[in-house]
Amino acid sequence: MHYLFIDQNSQMISAWNKYFSDVENITILKGDITTVHVDAIVSPANSFGFMDGGVDNAISLRLGWSLQFELQKKIKELPEGELLVGKSLILETGDEFIPYLISSPTMRVPMSFNIATSVNAYLAMKSTLIAARNHPKIEYVSITGFCTGVGRMPFEMAAHQMYQAYKEIELGNKMDFKTFGDAQKYQLEINPNTMIFDF
Repeated sequence: MHYLFIDQNSQMISAWNKYFSDVENITILKGDITTVHVDAIVSPANSFGFMDGGVDNAISLRLGWSLQFELQKKIKELPEGELLVGKSLILETGDEFIPYLISSPTMRVPMSFNIATSVNAYLAMKSTLIAARNHPKIEYVSITGFCTGVGRMPFEMAAHQMYQAYKEIELGNKMDFKTFGDAQKYQLEINPNTMIFDF
């Protein structure tokens, strides 16, 4: 499995390089995610499949708006009626150069409030990696910076969360918490800005 981390923002590229520069199966590139030839492109949208903003708008313009409608149809058929953050769906695109789309929500609805203090980039990355690795025809995936657009998560934080997810799923460094306090500590490690309690 190989991953192309691609983004048009230089700060995202720098943040990725801090964590992933020595990782063999990851290529980091500054550019347009819709212009590369890969097996699958990741849509970092929302739980209801709206693909008309930011990166997803560019994906829709490249692959066609029918993809958004197909995604929304599949989401409505789920037991939850929505694609939860931390879950992914894979769709065929009908495109020769990008045959699959992995929808991995980074937020329930388009919003910026509290996304920067969340672990949504970590959760979206985990589900993306799991979905890609379990698909028999996907070997090369393009991924953009999670939560850094509408969600306004700092680039460094997004890269850190994506790396934590990579270590767990790709390297098998899964967590084994003995107490809920250990789980809380890991939550703070993933995002030190997380509010565990509000009192």
